[in-house]
Amino acid sequence: MEQEKNDGINKDTVLPLPIQQNRPALSCGLKIRKMMKTVPPCLGKFRPVVGQCCHQCTPDSLSKKLGQNYSLGFHNLLSVNETQTRYRGWLVRRVCCALFVSGCKVYSSPVSGRIQRVCQSNRVKKALTAEHKAPEGGDGHGQLDCLSPFLPLINTCISSGVLRFVGWAMLKMFASVFGSIQVNLNHLSALHRASQEGSLLVYVYVRQSAVDCALIPLVLFCHSLRVPYTVCPLQIKNASLRSILQKVGVVLLPPSARTEEDAEMDTLYQSVMTALVRELLHEGQAISIGVSERSGLGGQWLARIRQLIKEGSVPDVSLVPVGISYDCVPKTYIQVDVGLRSIFQWLWCLFCGRPEGSVRIHLGQPFSVKEMCESGRCRVDEWLPLQDLLLPVILNNRAGRAFGQRRMSWLLPSSYYASELEEPSRSERNLSIAIILHLIFSATSCMAVMPTSLMSSLLLYKHRKGVSTSVLCRDVAWLTEELLFRNKDVGFGGSLTEVVHYSLSLLAPHLIIAAAPSKKDPLIVPSPSLAATLHLCYMAKTVTHAFILEAVGACAVSAMLCEVAHSGVSSSVRSDVEGEEVKGDTEFDVVLCQSELTARALQLCHLLPPGFMPPCQSSQSFALDAIDSLVRCGILIQEEIPRDVPICDFWKKEDGPLTWTTSDDPYHSDSDCEEPDLCSYKIRQPSHCPEMLFFLCRMLAGHLRALCWTTMGLDLFEMPLAEAEFVAQIHSHLCDTANKKKQHYESCSEEAAHTAVRTLIDLGVLLEEWQKEGVFLAVSPLFQLSENRQKLHRFISQYLYN
Repeated sequence: MEQEKNDGINKDTVLPLPIQQNRPALSCGLKIRKMMKTVPPCLGKFRPVVGQCCHQCTPDSLSKKLGQNYSLGFHNLLSVNETQTRYRGWLVRRVCCALFVSGCKVYSSPVSGRIQRVCQSNRVKKALTAEHKAPEGGDGHGQLDCLSPFLPLINTCISSGVLRFVGWAMLKMFASVFGSIQVNLNHLSALHRASQEGSLLVYVYVRQSAVDCALIPLVLFCHSLRVPYTVCPLQIKNASLRSILQKVGVVLLPPSARTEEDAEMDTLYQSVMTALVRELLHEGQAISIGVSERSGLGGQWLARIRQLIKEGSVPDVSLVPVGISYDCVPKTYIQVDVGLRSIFQWLWCLFCGRPEGSVRIHLGQPFSVKEMCESGRCRVDEWLPLQDLLLPVILNNRAGRAFGQRRMSWLLPSSYYASELEEPSRSERNLSIAIILHLIFSATSCMAVMPTSLMSSLLLYKHRKGVSTSVLCRDVAWLTEELLFRNKDVGFGGSLTEVVHYSLSLLAPHLIIAAAPSKKDPLIVPSPSLAATLHLCYMAKTVTHAFILEAVGACAVSAMLCEVAHSGVSSSVRSDVEGEEVKGDTEFDVVLCQSELTARALQLCHLLPPGFMPPCQSSQSFALDAIDSLVRCGILIQEEIPRDVPICDFWKKEDGPLTWTTSDDPYHSDSDCEEPDLCSYKIRQPSHCPEMLFFLCRMLAGHLRALCWTTMGLDLFEMPLAEAEFVAQIHSHLCDTANKKKQHYESCSEEAAHTAVRTLIDLGVLLEEWQKEGVFLAVSPLFQLSENRQKLHRFISQYLYN
């Protein structure tokens, strides 16, 4: 926790006033009742500390600190005034942005001799010999002819004059897009110190929008840090635009490649990019990389860095996770082709509209790749295929093999190693995948919860059928405190009325707001349309990440309650639950066994998408934490089973004398006093408890329901199908199913379809067939039987709150 100071910097944590003043009222006759209660951005005088290194994988990096100051607060990047320049006066106030940009430090970026060094790389020579049939020891002109499509990429540089102009233009442009860009200053001093010591820095963020690529270099430039070379996954067609971007350090795709996947299929491109990364790191340059949370695209750049460190070409690299949070994600989702016309159309829409929402950026603490890989603390030897973990449970109801960690090899396909002199072993490849997973988890954990995210979560998961503003204000205050208790930063603060009004104003296109003349409070209902539900679901993801432990535990409890209710053991379970309403005090008079509850949570952990749990934590430990979190938040009550003999009475044990045991498990203890306690759980009976339980269950319902619908729709398609075409048809099937039911639209996103298909591939339900045209998918013989598909459907649907 960091101490909160009431200085001129930290006051920017309150909602931006210009947005509040320019924002129109939600409706003519609707007014939110004035309240004196405020929403604090921190608990007391302490603000959550985010972005720290993993204490298990990189304890040495965590202990360095490097001059961090936990009381600096935030700085609004768009608030440029004369105090940030060396000059004063009325004229300075009018041109202060240009003066500020001219005073920022720009580090040199030499490119002399880079092409020759890349051409002399063993990787490039091997790729030229293999693919282009270039003779070994041929002249350099022949090599340059073969590398001509990649020469502009190799010559990417950072020009001081162009960088200052582009920085000034971006500050002006973002001022018309966002109300503020808040930057956490706590780890900036550590980055300054690391740069002075000569550490090689690589910034890693999770891709959300095309704006992400521009925000990180702008933040570093405005704070006089080295501007990184930015890997851009967009295909820019216009030659002039490509030339400008390449002079500010943007590494673009080659003109011949339509997408990032197409580019990575070229072995020569892989070799050139690996050699380029090596040269950039040798020059002391920083690099910025975006990783896709859905497909892992961008992770191949981290694998290249890992390979260079292993070879000894680079001594070490410090990775910096970056969390970027939006009040309203800009409508610039990553497209395939970007031309000059589309850029002008986008800029025109930006300048014609008014600023909407804020951005909050957290730069995490740097940690060493070498320490993480060579210390042995991040263990990947227990990784198993998903079908080995869950198929015995699904088909034979045997839980013995559920222990282990799910292997997600698709995050780093073996085709990315085609340019290597020798393909790495499975453990080395898994270690690179662990780095990718760790950075996705770290960057996501750095993200602040914005007011629109908090409001979307409440409306989508707690008040789906509508809520009055007075109840909504109460829940906003409650959920904010819960997030702060979980060490999650919130991107807002101030009056409760202002926070609610500000959030509803930004979400107004996706809501239905109505009020009766006899009632003071308006009724707010999320719009039942597909677009509105998907937007609310996307904005609520950061809250789901914060409550993932509780959500997994709640789904495990729901699965056991469902089994008890179907067996008819307790007639009081769910006796008063109808649809999504909880009437009266629902009683759950049932005892839940700890081992069974933990087993259900463990099985559900294996179905989670990447980014929800760190790879350095075992699934068993995560499942135990999930059950303990329900006890901490008051949903479960722990009850110990009475014993005939006290646990610490050694002499009365039937086993006789004490015995020694050995185990390689780091969580194992050989003390006889630390035997696992036999205990059970009961659900608390207060009326708010069922609502809290169902609120947590609904957070994972969209992902699980998409899996169920995909499983039951496998017999509707003629197989085999190309993977991209199959994902598109599954997406269409999910939308059709939701339209028929007229609900559950949160299960219809493209991300849900992609994740469902990838999970079924890992389960062995779908088989991958490699052909010349690409990867084709077909249903495995085991799951061509409807009986096995029904078993899989029952296994997944047990976690769905119905």
